[in-house]
Amino acid sequence: QVQLVESGGGLVQAGGSLRLSCAASGRTFSSYPMGWFRQAPGQEREFVAGINRSGGSTYYADSVKDRFTISRDNAKNTVYLQMNSLKPEDTAVYYCAGRRVGSAEYNYWGQGTQVTVSS
Repeated sequence: QVQLVESGGGLVQAGGSLRLSCAASGRTFSSYPMGWFRQAPGQEREFVAGINRSGGSTYYADSVKDRFTISRDNAKNTVYLQMNSLKPEDTAVYYCAGRRVGSAEYNYWGQGTQVTVSS
């Protein structure tokens, strides 16, 4: 079992930056591909970014490509989401998630952190 705790959300003006962190419990963090998702009010949760176990491969939703960067530090059991050039449409609750190898779905979820971008 893995427990995930996000932090780093807040209120920022358009064009600003935030860095989200997700701390994972357990000694098997490095065995899980990780991802970030977000959910805006009245909308479905959507994929934002993903990273493989080693951190050597990353992938992004088109809406955040070239603005957001996902990374991980397996020694610290932490995954990050650096968000630059933020837009009001990035406003959402951001969740980190972990996926067991071989699973088609993300199995572990954090409680979420609110990101609000003002215009």
